[in-house]
Amino acid sequence: MGVATVEVRGHAFRVTSSIHPRSARSVLLVHGIGISHRAFARLHRELEPFASVYSVDLPGFGSLPAPRRSPGVPEMASLLGRAVERALAAAGASGRGTGAAGREAAGAAGTLIAVGGSMGAQWVVELARQRPDLVSRLVAIGPVVNDARRTAAAQGLALLADTLREPPSANAIVFGDYLRCGPRWYLRQLRPMLRYRIEDRVAGLPQPLLIVRGGRDPIAPAAWCERLAGRAPVARIADIPGQPHLAQHTAPAAVAREIARFAGIPGPAAAEPPA
Repeated sequence: MGVATVEVRGHAFRVTSSIHPRSARSVLLVHGIGISHRAFARLHRELEPFASVYSVDLPGFGSLPAPRRSPGVPEMASLLGRAVERALAAAGASGRGTGAAGREAAGAAGTLIAVGGSMGAQWVVELARQRPDLVSRLVAIGPVVNDARRTAAAQGLALLADTLREPPSANAIVFGDYLRCGPRWYLRQLRPMLRYRIEDRVAGLPQPLLIVRGGRDPIAPAAWCERLAGRAPVARIADIPGQPHLAQHTAPAAVAREIARFAGIPGPAAAEPPA
């Protein structure tokens, strides 16, 4: 596993990568508002035996410096695309991937499965819209913002409800990352999150969309996910029974299986680590 910092137009991204030398599949994992790649660490480990996996920390998150100006969702997605391209190119140049499958896993165009959690779903939807040459399939885990609750107060109440459903390990990651992010940058990114109408942007997606939600997720309720899926040209929903918002942390093997079935990745392990 390698860790690299990639700068794009003065914005620092951190990319944690696990390169599979034989798989032709690459998976990008993008965290949500306030948190970091740590929320995807278990899912990363589930997928890395079967695909090349790239977990990203965006500018201002995960202890990275916050830019002077807060980019909106489309601009952040554009920067993310450039950062991912550079990370994929570096992985290919490292020589760890060999042969045709290795070259594809290191980032050949159109082989990337982009996975975003919570606000990360907004960033990867916009990335897919902007870069169909780069993204072949799209996964939104617990996507925001529910169009029936598009206010900071409503989202705050849903977050509080979810906190009571998450295990201590998930809350430790979330609140630890919130402290590292700081309230100023969180609030500066909250405005773009609330304004971004993901339901309109999925309507023109050229890629298939998988929506994954925990069965007890109050932030991305079932009715909202059904409305969102109904707006996309090709979409389906995978419900992970009994799980809260951070289903990729509390049930990583189940989420990995859903992604694998959707993207044609063979055989992620079934064993669940303890919550």
